[in-house]
Amino acid sequence: MKHTLFAAAVAVMAGITPAMAEMTDIKFTLGWKTQGSDAPFLVALNEGYFEEEGLNVTIDQGEGSAATITRIMSGAYDAGFGDINAIIQNAATRPGEAPVMVFQMWNRPPFAIAVPKELGLTSPKQLEGKTLGGAQGTPTTRLFPVFARLNGIDIDTVKYESLAPNLQEPMLIRGEIDGAYTFTVSSWFNLIANRKDPAADFDWFNYEDYGMDLYSNGMMVSRSLLAENPDAVAGLVRAVTRATLEVMKDQDIAVEAIMAFDNLVDPELERARLEFALTKLMNAPETAETGIGDLVDERLTRSIAIIAEGYDLETLPEASEIFDRSFLAPASERMLDVSIN
Repeated sequence: MKHTLFAAAVAVMAGITPAMAEMTDIKFTLGWKTQGSDAPFLVALNEGYFEEEGLNVTIDQGEGSAATITRIMSGAYDAGFGDINAIIQNAATRPGEAPVMVFQMWNRPPFAIAVPKELGLTSPKQLEGKTLGGAQGTPTTRLFPVFARLNGIDIDTVKYESLAPNLQEPMLIRGEIDGAYTFTVSSWFNLIANRKDPAADFDWFNYEDYGMDLYSNGMMVSRSLLAENPDAVAGLVRAVTRATLEVMKDQDIAVEAIMAFDNLVDPELERARLEFALTKLMNAPETAETGIGDLVDERLTRSIAIIAEGYDLETLPEASEIFDRSFLAPASERMLDVSIN
């Protein structure tokens, strides 16, 4: 008891309250290797926003959105950046164990089929008779049967070629496949890295434009952290909200944080990827009312039904099992205002 009182007295004399002296350790996983779209988390780390919330956050690179879910469910990580659709899949099969999304970032999905412009395809129906390639298990690949049904495509006429992710764009460029199942925020920049102009050289059938009204990536937390330390969750949300708003106004601060975290990335490429995320994934019309970080429950319910069909889920989880908005600041404090420098 004497040691506890002495430690508290020393902390007060140093200008630090006992509450401030106690830091909560948080292990956070990104969705993939370091990318510009990770900027809000890296800014929160680099600018000390997590620390101001009493959080000692360690950020590791990821291995894909599905891996984000697995890492959190295993207990290895407390929080991470990943796809809400992967939460839906796991909530349907392991209710009560899947992570919970607490800050929705990508209100538009990055799922699309890319085809060379020289093919002259103007509608999804024209994908009939074509060979499409992509990695197994990705949302774009797994959800294609739903996309096909909604757009009147005879799926039996479409040939699928399973590819390693790193072969997808090279094979598309060489004409070895007619189209690729893409994750746009990755494939767009892989094409640039292969000296192609993704806008001029390719057409993109974005799932959201053809009946697939889906959400995608955001910040999720483990159910144990949610139950045992809601104050830490609140701190994470406050820090990431603050950083996201900063990133929207100033991409320089974002690039600085990205390079501080991983100085091996191409800063200009990742700046462009960040701008892509800000202008194509985070600017759904609904954010003008909900603010960044929130979503529309009715839309989430519709998207759950789409995921259930695509992944043959036997049960449909409720929207409340997937997303928890209780930690968000008022919408007026989370308004989307993108300024590309």
